Amino acid sequence: MDHTLTISEPSGPFREPREPVFSYDYAIQRPTWATPHGVRVKVSIPGELEILKIKLMDQPSGSPGQQLIVGNVLSRKIADWKLQIAEAEGLLAERRDVKIEPYTGALAHLFPKLALLFETDKLLVREEIRRRIGL
Repeated sequence: MDHTLTISEPSGPFREPREPVFSYDYAIQRPTWATPHGVRVKVSIPGELEILKIKLMDQPSGSPGQQLIVGNVLSRKIADWKLQIAEAEGLLAERRDVKIEPYTGALAHLFPKLALLFETDKLLVREEIRRRIGL
């Protein structure tokens, strides 16, 4: 039986009220599901985005607008990687809406997997940022 997951382009980033996170909303569907289901992926600003941004850029540089684009590109990549990890961990196997919390606190054991995907794609992310803003 085909269990291939189809993932839509996300909407976001959204700034969550009362939480230091950005969130992205995806629609996922498998061939056996009648309708798509929603997945909200939360990216912690201090616990994920800033840590990986420092590893990516060493030191912040550029104008505030350029830094905003760097944050948007990287937070989107983090959300995509987290969705990939959630699929590998079996969190998206059931027909239900899912919320993927930041990989801090109770889900901190998944952060090394996120860091590994980051290290694998770091050069591609740098190239995308360089192409978009010249940094």
